[in-house]
Amino acid sequence: MPASSRCRRPALSRWLSTTIALPLLAVALSAHADVLVDNVIGLTPDGKGGLERFTGLLIDDQGNISAVYHDKEKRPKKVAYKVDGKGRYVVPGMIDAHVHIMDTGFAKMTLDLSGARSLEEALVQVRAYVQAHPDRSWIEGNGWNQANWGLDRMPTAAELDRVTGGKPAYLSRVDGHAAWVNSAALAAAGVTDSTADPAGGRIERAAGSRRPAGVLVDAAQDLVAAKVPQPRPSDRDTAFGEAQLEFLKQGVTALADMGTTIQDWQAYRRAGDAGNLRVRIVSYARGTDDMALIGGSGPGGWLYGDRLKIQGVKLYLDGALGSRGAWLKAPYADAPETSGLPRMNETQLGNLMSRAAIDNFQVAVHAIGDKANETVLDTIDQLSQTYKGDRRWRIEHAQVVAPADVVRFGQHGIVASMQPQHEASDRTMAEARLGPARLAGAYAWKSIAATGAPLAFGSDTPVEPPAPFVGLAVAISRQGADGQPVGGWQPQEKLTLGQALAAYTSGAAYAMFAEDRLGRLARGMKADFLFVDRDVATATPEALRQTKVVETWINGQQAWSAARGVAKPLTSGKAR
Repeated sequence: MPASSRCRRPALSRWLSTTIALPLLAVALSAHADVLVDNVIGLTPDGKGGLERFTGLLIDDQGNISAVYHDKEKRPKKVAYKVDGKGRYVVPGMIDAHVHIMDTGFAKMTLDLSGARSLEEALVQVRAYVQAHPDRSWIEGNGWNQANWGLDRMPTAAELDRVTGGKPAYLSRVDGHAAWVNSAALAAAGVTDSTADPAGGRIERAAGSRRPAGVLVDAAQDLVAAKVPQPRPSDRDTAFGEAQLEFLKQGVTALADMGTTIQDWQAYRRAGDAGNLRVRIVSYARGTDDMALIGGSGPGGWLYGDRLKIQGVKLYLDGALGSRGAWLKAPYADAPETSGLPRMNETQLGNLMSRAAIDNFQVAVHAIGDKANETVLDTIDQLSQTYKGDRRWRIEHAQVVAPADVVRFGQHGIVASMQPQHEASDRTMAEARLGPARLAGAYAWKSIAATGAPLAFGSDTPVEPPAPFVGLAVAISRQGADGQPVGGWQPQEKLTLGQALAAYTSGAAYAMFAEDRLGRLARGMKADFLFVDRDVATATPEALRQTKVVETWINGQQAWSAARGVAKPLTSGKAR
């Protein structure tokens, strides 16, 4: 998501309490003793490309797995604690390889338009929100998608003016790459007919004129976003609490935060210092300036008992398909006057990637269009001549790749960080934007994996819900929740359950340089696991979508239970 949408939110005073005391064994585990989790039906990637079944885990006092047991294998006679799984199903904690933590939290604290199915429905929701929040100086929200409204155009400021009562409004599109604003917001920012489109951005204009129509694409969002009130530190703490609770509910135990600001990092540190940091966060800074502020001269080690680290930097090369900001080699099929909006040229990209690589920060580049992906691949080719070793260059999204460029993902250890749910949500829009000739390289998971490139799956939340079991269902079916299209969209790109599960666990761990401790349930790994309500290995795509997380365990301690909520913190909040 663009920088403009990641740091400007209204001041909100409410606080979500995510600490609920649990009179459970989990509380006792802080006494530091071996724990046997037994009588389970376990499933984990085996580290060799396959899946392994197991029936028990022995966890040491550091939260590491010291033994994995299979049928009829002897268990230790004496352990301090024993958890009877009662034949329930266990899988590794899911790792979301691409999230926006603070945006996910703030999305829960502002107007959510993701459920609107028409322009009029969205306007009704905006009007209701304005009436319910008379104290707000700005109206903020997110989640709108004109493609779901049956519109062949973007919404306008005039339409938004009808329901906002003269207050400025800033509403982010579902992908974060466009903002719908009203006349008051444009006036507050001084955006007029004479305002030029900024580099890497576009001001949508009224037909036949230069009058701003009410939608700002990519870098143009900054023109108005700069005027939106900044959140207070307490608001950021609330947003983090909201997001973390959602991750725990969904069974996400570790995640890659794409675009961490120094303010975000400070919020994570405050949570860690207070003992409220439960999930594991690997941060990729929002650009090289924040990278230097957070990481200094290079990536740091793990803090708070392997809960937080800075690993790299996130860069944006283009926008999104929905707002026609994705950079394509040829014009859009449904808008031949444009080929997208590159945020920088190849030289600028190379300079920024080099700046990060020289200090051994991992580089992750947002690239959606085929021209953007080609440009990142070209730049990696060039930089790999200078920067040797295990770099694990990451391309985020890789949604549209020219068939000739697919094979290049297998070179230089490039990680393909992709989001299955995008395919199900965007397929009809992608068909309209691309036309049939370019669909072969769209969301090409299997083809990219066949080159030897590691797959790391995620959600891009809040663009999509952080729902890994929904993502698994999409990855193996190429279908939406309605079961369409029959047989799957571009079905040659379907993955096996084993491939998809690995992309959400061991592959995602590898993508963030954490495969030595996360992503599998094996000896020496962290005891991050889930109790779920079904056998995901044999479930149909429809059944996978319905998977419920019963308990989330992190570091051998229960962090969340569907029956009781979030566990009370068990460790001190000191950075270590």
